[in-house]
Amino acid sequence: MLRSLGQRPVTGSDEDPRVAGLRTAVSRLRRQLAALPAEFPDRAIAEDELAALSAMTVHGVPEVPRLRRSLLLIAGALGSMSALSGALSEVRRAVDLFGEPPRGRG
Repeated sequence: MLRSLGQRPVTGSDEDPRVAGLRTAVSRLRRQLAALPAEFPDRAIAEDELAALSAMTVHGVPEVPRLRRSLLLIAGALGSMSALSGALSEVRRAVDLFGEPPRGRG
């Protein structure tokens, strides 16, 4: 079976499919961002947060508040980049599968 370096097969594993989906979506967005020749002020923020999301998918189910924070930072950094809108939407959908963070009692 051919697979990318660092990728584990999901079939037959006990990995949460939401985590696998998030990893795939983040990887796609990272590749598209890396291929984009344009420089823009918030590129480093987007790259850092995508790296953080990628790291979160290695250690089990990520914390929902942290996922949402990273998503907001990435969306803010890439929001005007129409070339990345499809991949960014895929990451958003993957994050949404983890549900809402628990609400604090007030």
